[in-house]
Parts: sequence; C-alpha cells; structure tokens
Amino acid sequence: MMPDGRYRYRYIDRKGNRQAVYSWCLVPTDKTPAGKREGLSLREKEKQIENDARDGIDGKSAEKLILNDMFERYMEGKHELKQSTRGNYLYMYKNYVSEDIGLKRITAIKYSDIKAFYHSLIKDKGFKPNSMEIINTILHPVFTLAVRDGYIRNNPTDGVMAEIKKSHSWEKPKRHALTIEEQEAFISFISESNVYRHWLPLFTTFLGTGCRVGEIIGLRWTDCDFENKTISINHNLIYRRQGNGKCEMHITTPKTKTGSRTIPMLKDVRKALMEERKRQMAEGFCQAEIDGYSGFVFVNRNGYVHNPQTINRAIQRIYTEYNDREREKADKEQRKPNLIRHFSVHNLRHTFCTRFCENETNIKVIQEIMGHSDIGTTMNIYAEATEAKKRESFDNLEGKIKIS
Repeated sequence: MMPDGRYRYRYIDRKGNRQAVYSWCLVPTDKTPAGKREGLSLREKEKQIENDARDGIDGKSAEKLILNDMFERYMEGKHELKQSTRGNYLYMYKNYVSEDIGLKRITAIKYSDIKAFYHSLIKDKGFKPNSMEIINTILHPVFTLAVRDGYIRNNPTDGVMAEIKKSHSWEKPKRHALTIEEQEAFISFISESNVYRHWLPLFTTFLGTGCRVGEIIGLRWTDCDFENKTISINHNLIYRRQGNGKCEMHITTPKTKTGSRTIPMLKDVRKALMEERKRQMAEGFCQAEIDGYSGFVFVNRNGYVHNPQTINRAIQRIYTEYNDREREKADKEQRKPNLIRHFSVHNLRHTFCTRFCENETNIKVIQEIMGHSDIGTTMNIYAEATEAKKRESFDNLEGKIKIS
C-alpha cells in the first residue's frame, strides 16, 4: 500500500519495461474512500493485465491510442489503394468520423458504440445504404489492424452492418434489364429524334458492348481497332469526390485482371463509332487530357468528356418524353401504352449481359466479355435470363401439347 492509501501492482510489460497500476480498492467489494474517483479494484486490474499478457494485448500502449491514430496507421500501410479510392476514404473519414467516434480511445469503443454511431449517421446525416457501406468498409479493417497489432481483442464493427440492414429493412435493389421491347423503343425514339439523336452512338456502344460507364466515357480512339473489329478495355475514367471535397475526373486501371479485356466490335457498334468519328472530324475532336490520357471518343457539347450524372439525366429526359408521347398515342388508339420503366446507365450493362446470356451458353465466355471477377455474378444473370426464356418457351406451348 502506498502512503496515500492506494494499492499498487508492479509488473513488466511485453516490451520489458517496468510498469505499475494503482487503485483505491484491493478487491471489488471494497468501498472507494469518500471524495476519490471510483474504478477497478487492484485485483481486477491485475487480472486484466494477466489476460492481456496471455492474449498478447498491449494494453498500456492501447490506452493512448484513439481511433484517429489507428486510421492514420492503417492508411499509411495501404500502398495498393488507388488514388481515387484513397481520396474518397479520406473525405468520408474526415467529414463523418474524425470529429466524432474518431476521438475515442480505441480500447473504449464497443459494439454498442459502433451501432449507435452508425444509427446517428442514418438519422442525423441522412446516410443511405451505399454511404453506410463506405463507412463500414473504412472502419472494419482499421479495427482489424488494431486486433492484429495486439491493441484490442475483438473487432467492434463485426456484425454491425448486418444488424443495421436488418433493422432498416435495407436490401440492395435488384438491377433490372430492359426488355427487348423497351430496348427497341428507347433506341428507335433516339434515332428518330432531332433533339436526342446525337446520343445514339453513345447508347449504341453501351448496349453493344456491356461496358461499365467508366470504361465507355474513358474510351479512346486508340482503343478502337476498326480493322480487326475489336475494342480494348484497359482503363476507367471516374468522376469522384477527392480528399479536398471536390469532384474531379481521373483515370484508374481495372481493379482486377478480368477488368482488362478485348471485346469484339459488333457491326452496329462499329457503325455508331464511325459515325461519331465522322462527326468529330467535321466539328473537332476532344481536346481534354486527363492523367496523361487523351483522344477520348465521346464528348459533351463543351468538347469535354461526359460524366455519369449527365448521361443519367439524358436517359431520364429521353424515356420521360417517350412515355409522354406513347401515352398520348395509346389513348388515341384506345390501347395500353408500352412504357419504358425508370432506369439508369448501369442498367444498360445489365441489359447487354441479359441479351448475351439469352443467346450464349458458354458461361466463361460471358464472364470474360463482361469482365466479371466473380463467376457467381455471371451465373446469377445467366440464371435470371434463362428463367425468363424458359417461361416464354412454355407460354408458346400453351394449347400445343394435347394433355386433355
């Protein structure tokens, strides 16, 4: 016992340094002296130190670490992160984590703290599923690093997102493909429109290649081999918020090896690209240079590359105007209108994949053309497409098989 009445326990930490802990109580049943701060008894602290030593936990060092410190350590070790991803992580962490739970000691953060923090982002910041996934994608590996470095025993983010999704009934919306009728109506309307016809080469290329939006808006003339009728997919053009909060265009390479691929050029795609090239030969080619890349195929009215938001706005204007006209026409003809459902640029890739699956049985070929890193993704779309074909086939059998 110390002269002031406290109890002391000395020990050697994992680094070989002498350490000591103190408490006003020897055992849990002892009463804390009046006017003194309550805390663990000395025996409880001894037990904690023994458990930490057994489990390889560096409790003494961990007491000084806050979550922000651990995040910095994690980011310093993530050399493989693409600059765009790094910028997005830094922006999200700085604006939503660093001044909140980021200031807490990492040893003091529990499962309930993470859950409460996530709920606050949803309630107070209006976070949707995608934003919550980003926050969890950042925090989970930070705590995993803390576990592996011996600062904490368990990852407090484990299972939190699953519970959040369940409590908010969050399910990832299923991306639908345009039906053949919708696809034909969409392209036909653009082809016949003086207002929207300049979009035809872009949407033809989307529907004829199944490429991701970043692959299409980043496509260069040097990637198009008109002689051999192939398109080389070797990079993406992304429009993303950076660490400084500004949205910028950047080139990034595919995340997986399957992302780099060569796609055969369909006749309609070749025709559309040649039409676009002919137009630019008369009006001028894209002069933009982004991260050393230039000579982009698709340009906006200002001669710069497109961004996904602009394309989505164009899609909405097109199908809205088509639907308005179709309703008027159907009303005059006293029939049900054939409308185009709401969709975005991402549905065009899914549409191509569905058409491909309806006409190709070799799953590996489909996977390679689509650039799917997980064949399960290909299989799911294939199963969905063939199920629709199966129902169509049976509908055609009605009345043809003499059963009764």
